[in-house]
Amino acid sequence: MAAGPYSDVVMDHFMNPRNMGEIADANAVAEVGNPACGDVMKLFMKINSDGVIEDVKFKTFGCGAAIASSSMATELLKGRKVDDALQLTNDAIVKALNGLPPAKIHCSVMAEEAVEAALTNYCQRVGRGEEFVKELKSKIHRGVQNESAN
Repeated sequence: MAAGPYSDVVMDHFMNPRNMGEIADANAVAEVGNPACGDVMKLFMKINSDGVIEDVKFKTFGCGAAIASSSMATELLKGRKVDDALQLTNDAIVKALNGLPPAKIHCSVMAEEAVEAALTNYCQRVGRGEEFVKELKSKIHRGVQNESAN
């Protein structure tokens, strides 16, 4: 049963978060926060030599929507290649959660920012650099804008 403005999916990911914790030998790590509300998310990924995210975990200090967004993001990342994972948007997280109240959309944005920061960290470690990530994200956002214009 949904609680107030939250979907059953949001409540499930809040009450039973998936992939919570740390990865000791992670090769992609990032911490992002939202100063407006005080939420902080730390994301850990283990990416194999083929560029596939084998494992992903998070630690989030924040409200239920922040925890649910973090949990859902990890579910959407597992098993994806780095280039595909960079295509994960906050809109996709919100859709997978069956919606978030307008005042909580920033939680899904924080999750998207954590993914981008962690993958930037990984790309720097393997010599691809931050510019690679920015260029790819720019192409993705242009594609999303073109799709919504149609």
